[in-house]
Amino acid sequence: MRWGQVGVYGAASLALGFLTIPVLALLLRGVQEQAWVGVPVDVLPPAIGLSFATTGVSLLLTAAFGTPLAFVLARSRFRLKRLVNTLVELPIVLPPAVAGLALLIAFGRRGVIGGVLDDAGIAIAFTTTAVILAQCFVAAPLYVRAAQVGFMSVPKEIEDAARVDGADGFMLFRLITLPLARRAIAAGLVLSWARALGEFGATLLFAGSLQGRTQTMPLLIYNIIERDIDAAIWTGIILIGLALVALAASQWLSPREHNDEPGYGVL
Repeated sequence: MRWGQVGVYGAASLALGFLTIPVLALLLRGVQEQAWVGVPVDVLPPAIGLSFATTGVSLLLTAAFGTPLAFVLARSRFRLKRLVNTLVELPIVLPPAVAGLALLIAFGRRGVIGGVLDDAGIAIAFTTTAVILAQCFVAAPLYVRAAQVGFMSVPKEIEDAARVDGADGFMLFRLITLPLARRAIAAGLVLSWARALGEFGATLLFAGSLQGRTQTMPLLIYNIIERDIDAAIWTGIILIGLALVALAASQWLSPREHNDEPGYGVL
């Protein structure tokens, strides 16, 4: 083995260890301390129920509004398209505190949109609706990006052939484009759901942490970690399990790439 290969494998091993050891340490601590014993049944089930309910709604909203946006970005050519793409993907890299502050400025009682809604008797900030909006804001860009790539991957020749056979407009989209892009769309939805499930910072600033109303599983960890570390560990293990299932599903749904074949590589 050459020294170059040793260096590459050594660096790769360090990176793999850095990325996996914290999660493994949490799982080991949970098993050693038997964190499932004495789980606070008064706070954990409501947080789990609220997390699943809000992420389910945010997933439906993301699919309903994100799919048309992804299709337009994939098929349209217009000025400032690169800028629009950047703005759509910006929440992915925004600091969570900034995302929560932006939502509060927009939808808070004195916000740009929230002020108008408040005059109509509709309050959003620090409600369950705020949890859903925060989840959509940080997670939807992942879906839009995946669906956009899926629509762009549909061969133009197939759509042209369908047009010759009489398919056009929404029929072409429903019968040809959408089925061919379905794996990328499904993978994007799964990733978006997993991101929404783990959302913390923006939700804390925009919705607060009110048990039974806005306290999702990540916020529960934040609230109980000082007084009940075992409950926090157990909640964290549940989130890790759900995240692993989501990632496995997303990888299974993602379109296969040629470089996944055994033996492909540079070393």
